[in-house]
Amino acid sequence: MRAILIYSGGLDSTTLLHEYKDSIELAVSFDYGSKHNAREIACANANCSLLGIPHKVISLEFIGKYFRSSLLEGGDEIPDAVYADENMRSTVVPFRNGIMLAVATGLAEDLGLDSVLIANHSGDHDIYPDCRPEFIDAFDAAAAAGTYNGVHIVSPYCNLTKRDIALRGLAAGVDFSLTYSCYKGGEHHCGICATCRERKEALAGFDPTLYDE
Repeated sequence: MRAILIYSGGLDSTTLLHEYKDSIELAVSFDYGSKHNAREIACANANCSLLGIPHKVISLEFIGKYFRSSLLEGGDEIPDAVYADENMRSTVVPFRNGIMLAVATGLAEDLGLDSVLIANHSGDHDIYPDCRPEFIDAFDAAAAAGTYNGVHIVSPYCNLTKRDIALRGLAAGVDFSLTYSCYKGGEHHCGICATCRERKEALAGFDPTLYDE
């Protein structure tokens, strides 16, 4: 496999970066105007430098300009609640993964690569439609049909929990202090938003994160 990784700089995609480092020829981060983009991208840069993997940042400025979501700069406050559908619906960025996958697939075709790696997982299925297995399968079929070299979408964590992923990251030697999750985008993780709560559960027993609460 010769792959592009869609790389946020979060826990899941950093684990994927480390586990598939020998197959990844380019990691791509997207700057789309989220409240935590800058801190995530800094982590992505650090991990790619550590592993010697080329890293590209692509602006998707139109998302922050035209779409509505509490995840985006200027949007509503990020909810402080458990990670569940009714609490997290406001953080949905419409078709975000679809847009990123489309760009990454085009890049893969242009560079002659055969795969696009994405780190969606089972904990996202109830909340984010473009993280679900049926979406990934459909996009994989579209990418393969729509590219000369039959690019495939590879989603190794699609049916894993975030705890499963964290344990794989631990085994792969991931430095989780070089990852970022908090949707609020502060200097430290807030510790009380849904993503921070999910991160705490995933990293229980080996969590190096500095939380405000």
